Amino acid sequence: MRGFQQRGEHEVHRWASFQLVEGEFEAPDGQAFRRTFLRHPGAVAIVAVDGDEVVLVRQYRPALGVELLEIPAGTLDKGDDETPEGCAVRELAEEIGATARSIEHLATYVVAAGVSSERLHLFVARDLTFGEPAADGVEEQAMTIHRLPLAGARAAIADGRITDAKTIIGLLLVTPA
Repeated sequence: MRGFQQRGEHEVHRWASFQLVEGEFEAPDGQAFRRTFLRHPGAVAIVAVDGDEVVLVRQYRPALGVELLEIPAGTLDKGDDETPEGCAVRELAEEIGATARSIEHLATYVVAAGVSSERLHLFVARDLTFGEPAADGVEEQAMTIHRLPLAGARAAIADGRITDAKTIIGLLLVTPA
């Protein structure tokens, strides 16, 4: 018996960085089926550690209609030659005005496997130097920067101050249990 195979795909809608597509597939038993999902170029997120604190941003998220406390992050949307590490460097500068002497890859994971091809590349940045943020977009222009003691990160997750998945994963990977 063979595995699942994709037989085709067509674009339903295109935005600046994403496409809604419908794919045609064949199951191992030969049954044909279709699925609609989002083609996504990928993203990065960075746990920005400054001494014994983590630097976070509070950003409005239109899909939820709320502001979330998050680690800096962004989409790989500046061309096919943009690397995840290069995007992480760019997002640190844009969102919190920081450059890092050390950027280390922590993990890459699938964000929402049932509806999107997005993979998120998670980094930790240390030895930070701060300047002015260079906001890119309406939400970033209204974004605020916050600091949280690393020792309090797990409590902020447990009590609901932090609900964003990439932030939870990043903080859990860099804080002791």
